[in-house]
Amino acid sequence: MSLSEIRLVGVKGIPEIAAGDDLGSLIARAVRAIKFELVDKDILVIAQKVVSKAEGRCLRLDSITPSRLASEWAAAYDKDARMIEAVLGQSRRIVRMERGVIISETHHGFVCANAGVDASNVAEDLITLLPENPDLSARFIQAALEREFGVSLAVIISDTFGRPWREGIANVAIGVAGIAPLIDYRGQIDSFGRPLRVTVIAVADELASAAELVMQKSAGVPAVIIRGFDYEAREASSSELIRPPEHDLFR
Repeated sequence: MSLSEIRLVGVKGIPEIAAGDDLGSLIARAVRAIKFELVDKDILVIAQKVVSKAEGRCLRLDSITPSRLASEWAAAYDKDARMIEAVLGQSRRIVRMERGVIISETHHGFVCANAGVDASNVAEDLITLLPENPDLSARFIQAALEREFGVSLAVIISDTFGRPWREGIANVAIGVAGIAPLIDYRGQIDSFGRPLRVTVIAVADELASAAELVMQKSAGVPAVIIRGFDYEAREASSSELIRPPEHDLFR
């Protein structure tokens, strides 16, 4: 395989996930079922939704009692007050709350719509929350797959975020294991001999976004193998991708 080629392989056949399922083992079984073997430096990108389901990060809407704020805001914008209450409960801080949209900072430090609370791809009366510690989730899955296949891997947990000034949504990394999430080109020289001063690439986000092209939202492919990308293998955290407040022009 040439250094300029990257391969993406969707892992089909992973069953509907329930709380307590061993996600690493289920992914390993599905990988083998598609006649594939993982090798050193492969990357597994796994959709947040299946991780949350396996970790029991689901809530029944009828178990939620809305606060006055949630009820008033939901009534103003024709929303489900229970869903709004769940968003408020998963938020460290509300960044923007208007025109029926809530942008909040989660307890992890992510700034996103609805604090990652989602009602898609679950039963009608359920919602999912983000994993409590997505980096730890990624490390557990990494360890299980490395034991199963006897290789060194990286794992990225991905979710869909909106972007300032851009239409559409894109997948980003909310949890990482075994891969440096950023590539820092500062100090290197560009093709015209000038030093690079500000170029830091969010490579984990780019890989997560590439994997979404294979996952899609309704294709039933919650895991993708990426092969051929030469990444820096080290212990890391998705927090490295979060811009400090003092450098963030949007806060």
